[in-house]
Amino acid sequence: MKKQLLRLSPLQGLMTIAALVLLIFTACTSESASDSSTAESESTSPTAQSIFNGKDLTGWKIHGTEKWYVDQDSGNLVCESGPDKGYGYLATTKSYKNMDLELEFKQEANGNSGVFFRSSIEGTKISGWQAEVAPPGNDSGGIYESYGRGWLIKPDSTLDNAVKMGEWNKMRVKVVNEEVTTWINGQQMINLKDEKIGEASGQVALQIHDGGGIKVRWRNLQITELP
Repeated sequence: MKKQLLRLSPLQGLMTIAALVLLIFTACTSESASDSSTAESESTSPTAQSIFNGKDLTGWKIHGTEKWYVDQDSGNLVCESGPDKGYGYLATTKSYKNMDLELEFKQEANGNSGVFFRSSIEGTKISGWQAEVAPPGNDSGGIYESYGRGWLIKPDSTLDNAVKMGEWNKMRVKVVNEEVTTWINGQQMINLKDEKIGEASGQVALQIHDGGGIKVRWRNLQITELP
């Protein structure tokens, strides 16, 4: 039996070609739109920004007479007690609201310090909230309100040894509206919701405690600003 070939009229052939062209165009347009949407999403995602350049204190301001400097050999930021043995702060010149802050610290002597957020400073009087940085067993990662309500929350005592004295420790402080969460070396330390914190905005500041004999190194300070 002979096979019968399908014969199309010229009009039918043109219609078939047009349908194929339309199908290919639709597929390409859809793929292009998908790629564009993905690119737009990636471009608007929050990204981490370094707030310490490893060379000098550009973008920061010293408050008090304690020592803040950059170790040119290591590129570390260093704070040390000065002759006055008082409180001292190194604050960003920029204010922040919602943020995810990551940094590393190493306590070489004593190490009683802290990381302030949504703070304001006049002289050495600071208003705001501190994520505690202290030797093991002293509530690192807890939240303290200066010149206000004092301790708002301390980590569970079982987490007291999260900090490794004399070693580099990684700290993360995430603040979104009224919620604050801290981590040290990957261990969540606290989670707090506080209306007063939610209403504030302000500078990030590193602290050196009074009393003398303190030396702390800092590096890899990065902030991701959040919506």
